[in-house]
Amino acid sequence: MDFTSNKRPDNMVRITTPELAHAFIDEAVEAVRAQVGDGKVLLALSGGVDSSVCAALLIRAIGKQLICVHVNHGLMRKGESEQVIEVFQNQLDANLMYVDATDRFLDLLVDVDDPETKRKIIGGEFVKVFAEEAARLDGIEFLGQGTIYPDIIESEKGVKAHHNVGGLPEDLQFELVEPVKLLFKDEVRVVGRELGLPDSMVDRQPFPGPGLGVRCLGAITRDRLEALREADAIVREEIDAAGLPIWQYFCIVPDMRATGVRDGLRAFEWPVIIRCVNTTDAMTATVEELEWPLMKKITNRILAEVPGVCRVCYDLTPKPIGTIEWE
Repeated sequence: MDFTSNKRPDNMVRITTPELAHAFIDEAVEAVRAQVGDGKVLLALSGGVDSSVCAALLIRAIGKQLICVHVNHGLMRKGESEQVIEVFQNQLDANLMYVDATDRFLDLLVDVDDPETKRKIIGGEFVKVFAEEAARLDGIEFLGQGTIYPDIIESEKGVKAHHNVGGLPEDLQFELVEPVKLLFKDEVRVVGRELGLPDSMVDRQPFPGPGLGVRCLGAITRDRLEALREADAIVREEIDAAGLPIWQYFCIVPDMRATGVRDGLRAFEWPVIIRCVNTTDAMTATVEELEWPLMKKITNRILAEVPGVCRVCYDLTPKPIGTIEWE
């Protein structure tokens, strides 16, 4: 298999079994070793499925030549950075560096309402952060990324610029190492299990590189971002507790307000939109039908616990025509 190509071979067998995953891993490890040699790789480790499987593959191939960097850009889900540090330092013994760049990212995003501009700012700033980290280290020549095939397809078709495809600047100073870029999401999970990653990580729902930045619609404000983070935590907590096998579930908070009534007075606050979808390859998706009691419980909790929110809505749009993310 040509791991340097952005085109998935027409005769490539879908990776659905441990045996096929094992064969892919062996081939990918050889390709990485041939590309990297004795060099060092700097990897953006969000803790999501794609970057985690990418990290595990690179660790299998080059061990301590891999340096993982977790950047908290202030757009993470509630408690996510803490969870990433716990899993990778204590369970996987990864060579992990933590960078808190919250103010740096949010300051750059003030008054930026165009979604593609937001993605490019976030992606570009990620590269700058890594360049700064690389400057503090010796021998960094490569940038590892968890790009997967749907990222490439959607970017090439102009659907949206992914942070790890269209969001990178042309003067990138690192050579890219992308060992899972020819895989669909379901195949990435099979490979992750064969690499020995815990189920909690392999089955973790996808989270975009720009994070909550593409779920806090329009120009991001810190108060609306915090409302989104809290509402999203409630949705994930309740659906997890219900044990529902949903592929991805999250919230969106648009840059608009709705009229409501709170404590007998007029309230002019934000709506929260809930999205729950199922898919296998991220190219198409269907909407999950939540039971009414669960929907009411989630709604009541959000309205009672999240300041600044007066309405809760449910997105019934499949993919296509709607993409999974709103921006």
